[in-house]
Amino acid sequence: MRKNTDTSPTSPAPLVPPVLPARLPAEVREYVTALFRVVIGLLFACHGVDTLFGVPGDPRGGDAPDVGQWPSWWAAVVQLVGGTLVAVGYGARTAAVLCSGSMAYAYFVVHQPRGLLPIENGGEAAAVFCWSFLLIAAVGPGRWSLEALRAGRGEGRAGDRPRS
Repeated sequence: MRKNTDTSPTSPAPLVPPVLPARLPAEVREYVTALFRVVIGLLFACHGVDTLFGVPGDPRGGDAPDVGQWPSWWAAVVQLVGGTLVAVGYGARTAAVLCSGSMAYAYFVVHQPRGLLPIENGGEAAAVFCWSFLLIAAVGPGRWSLEALRAGRGEGRAGDRPRS
């Protein structure tokens, strides 16, 4: 096989220069993982607060659900409690699996009958939350979480550290 040794100035340059290295340093990945977990958890918890208490505005779809009403009240409780646990990183893997499952249920029971694709059936948020929580469950809460602090000065458990 012959190597390409063409170094002429006519060889095409990349259209878009790389902005980030192909692999982020472990410390940067830890910050990004923590930020992603906190933002997704807080957004999810806000949905629960909105449904249960009408804060910051009216409850979604009108009146707040009655206590114990299936599935609205239970979904809002999962959103509030699960989102908070994920955001602070305590029991995050278990909470993320529960949150992911609740969004899968919401997508297939509420949204999917209206159309095949999320853009057709209004299920974009349910799909994004479902996959985001599944990612959090797989990756773990990371070093910047209550679990890691409890385990000892932000080191976390071996299984929660980013893999190199």
